[in-house]
Amino acid sequence: MTDYFSDRENGARPRIAEVINEITWQGLGAIIEGRLDSGACGHRFPEPCPDGNAICGTNVSAFWRQVRVEIPDLSIPENWSASRWPSDSALPPTLAILDFLEFVARSVAEPIRVRLHDSYRHHHLTFNRENGLGALVEEVNRLLARAGIGFELAPEGYVRRLLPEPLGGLIRTTLFRTGDRETDELLDMAVALIVSPDARRRQDALEKLWDAFERTKTLEPGCDKKAQANALLARATAGSGPHFQAMVQAEAKALTDIGNQFRIRHSETDKEDVREAAGVDYLFFRMFVFTRYLLLSTGRTNGND
Repeated sequence: MTDYFSDRENGARPRIAEVINEITWQGLGAIIEGRLDSGACGHRFPEPCPDGNAICGTNVSAFWRQVRVEIPDLSIPENWSASRWPSDSALPPTLAILDFLEFVARSVAEPIRVRLHDSYRHHHLTFNRENGLGALVEEVNRLLARAGIGFELAPEGYVRRLLPEPLGGLIRTTLFRTGDRETDELLDMAVALIVSPDARRRQDALEKLWDAFERTKTLEPGCDKKAQANALLARATAGSGPHFQAMVQAEAKALTDIGNQFRIRHSETDKEDVREAAGVDYLFFRMFVFTRYLLLSTGRTNGND
């Protein structure tokens, strides 16, 4: 919840943008600068008190040195030691910004002042990791929601992509129990990959889902794969009318053809790529809903537990 009047009146803006713009980046920067200034990142990058007996803040130089190593695309200048980054630096790639958010999430904790050190005019600190991470997640997600960005920080501190609703909720709440371990693993991997911020991993999600579909065709007894697939479709549509049965059979063939014609299950040079994010989502949701229908109709998933 963004806690703004306009959202309560008009509804929250759609979370569909997959590129972080300059204004949003600056807003995220202000959040992170505040953590550096408050000493919150001293949990991972401690600034020791000169007397050596306590932590009194964040070692900002060490923080940025590690950022440069782990997230080179953020383009932090060498020897940068301020809590702010240079105002004239270029807008980083979105994936680098999202990596940076995860880096900060791994570093942050709530700084708790335990003693005023009069000699050095600072406080000694202890840290509450759970509270600090929770506060960061809430603040970052509020900003991303207001900007309509289709990513969020999970409570554990990693970035995940928001899926269009209601299909996002359907994916999150479906539990696969096919009786075949490898099929379940492929389905679980597909669901995990489709929420990745990285478009390349979402392409991999299509491959895993189509592979799971091909294994699903072999879950019923039969002398060969064609007989097994027919048995699966017959069991799934038992009690349905002939037009519905024909529709399900046509959809199964269409999805099989899509997997063969596009660069999903095969990598030959004559296979067409699915490049657009919306196209990847469309194919994933189409296949997911159909596979879920087959499994639900044959008692191999509990639907929405």
